[in-house]
Amino acid sequence: MTLVAYNQRMNNASSTTEPVLDAIRAAAVRGLEPIELPAPLLNGNQSLTVALKLRRSTREYTDRPLPLQVLSDLLWAAFGINRPSGDRTAPYWRHVMVLDIYVAMPDGVRLYDPLAHKLLPHLKGDIRKQTGVQDFVSMAPIEVIYVAHGERMTDVSPEERRLYASVDAAFIGQNIYLFCASESLGTVFRGSVDHAALARILMLPGEQFVTFAQTIGYPK
Repeated sequence: MTLVAYNQRMNNASSTTEPVLDAIRAAAVRGLEPIELPAPLLNGNQSLTVALKLRRSTREYTDRPLPLQVLSDLLWAAFGINRPSGDRTAPYWRHVMVLDIYVAMPDGVRLYDPLAHKLLPHLKGDIRKQTGVQDFVSMAPIEVIYVAHGERMTDVSPEERRLYASVDAAFIGQNIYLFCASESLGTVFRGSVDHAALARILMLPGEQFVTFAQTIGYPK
């Protein structure tokens, strides 16, 4: 199924049953393979203070892809497991995992699974252009999309859900900034996103929502 055909079907799916939606989702992911990530390398080349000195936002990118090892190290730095308890490299709201990291690449969108340290197929097709309004989003090889599970935040208002999820996304985003600074990569954390449209493209269930996106790649 092409991305255009998928979007047309999802736009007409508001009154369809869950089995039909499951079939649409299955068709949308068909042909997209998982990515087995190598173990992250934990011996960084630069100190934290140097990374802080180099940290900046980048808005001009080449289309050079990230090597698989760099992608693995990036995702581990972002929100990987860093201790036997299963806790992560970034703090999170009330010790509840409310955020997922989706990775949009030229061939499709995958969901980062920190437990297995792999990327799981989610949606075939290039949606990078739909992750923001800036010109560079269709050029950079990686767009990270932060998606919150509102259904896991059971005792707070919708406004507070978005606030707390945004804070968690920002923690992860700063990890990515520092990793990119240490690896001569560029990145920018972005709020200029059509949140509702991107949620539809990602076929998110009703209580999940997009918070931010983050562009990653090699600077021009």
